[in-house]
Amino acid sequence: MAKVKLMDVAIARSGDKGDGSNVGIKARTPAIYEFLKENLTTERVKAHFSEICFGDVERYDLPNLQALNFILEDSLGGGGTETLIMDAQGKVHSLALLHMEMDIPDALLAEVK
Repeated sequence: MAKVKLMDVAIARSGDKGDGSNVGIKARTPAIYEFLKENLTTERVKAHFSEICFGDVERYDLPNLQALNFILEDSLGGGGTETLIMDAQGKVHSLALLHMEMDIPDALLAEVK
C-alpha cells in the first residue's frame, strides 16, 4: 500500500448545482475505478469537505465512464447569486478532492504509471 493523492490515479471536474457543488472523479484505469467505487465513499468525501459542506453528500456511479459523481449539498453558501464566498460556483472543489490522500495497493499504482 502507498499513500497517494487522488490526482495520481484520477482526474476531476466540478461545478455548481444551485447551493450544492458537483464533483466528478474519473479513474485512470478500470482497476482504479473498482477500487474507488469501494473506497471513495460519501462519508469520506463529506469528511474531506467538512469545513464547507453542511448538507448531505450523494454519489452517482458511472461505470461506463469509470467515474463517480458527488453532489455536495449546502456547500456554496447559498449559491452564485447569494453568497460572498470566493468560489461560489464550486470550480475548485475538484482540485480540493484530488488532494485527498488514500492508501492504494501498489499493484494498482503500477498500472497507472
